[in-house]
Amino acid sequence: MNQEIFFYILLIGIGATVAMDLYAILIKKLFAVPSLNYALLGRWLLLMPRGQLVHQNIAATHYVKGEVFVGWSAHYAIGVIFAFIFINITGLSWLSAPELLPILLFSFLSVSLPFFIMQPCFGMGFAASRLPSANRARLKSICTHLVFGLGVYASALLVNLF
Repeated sequence: MNQEIFFYILLIGIGATVAMDLYAILIKKLFAVPSLNYALLGRWLLLMPRGQLVHQNIAATHYVKGEVFVGWSAHYAIGVIFAFIFINITGLSWLSAPELLPILLFSFLSVSLPFFIMQPCFGMGFAASRLPSANRARLKSICTHLVFGLGVYASALLVNLF
């Protein structure tokens, strides 16, 4: 993979993650749906090397210095990694002729990572099963990942303009 392709994937991943964040702002303003606190992601990542992978309730776990920066950085890095994985699955031809269905399918499947890894480790249970509004949390996760997919698609279209 050459540097130009890598740069395109970087832009696409960042663009898609920005779309996700704008969606989070929109649903918070319109429907009072709180967004994920990415400091919790940073806390989780920073506590892993100390041997703490699974939490009863990560929000109740002590603050870790640098968690906000690490959480937001990881959020964007994960977006780029997902874009990279998707392009490697579909092939470079998708970059020059993006199609919506493959990225929506990939994005829908990608929600399995928070459902079966992140949420259980945060103390929320598998697919947010321990939360009082589990179905609402599941729907939010699915919608957020689908918006990420739309962001990948839109970002790829924009990259093709240049």
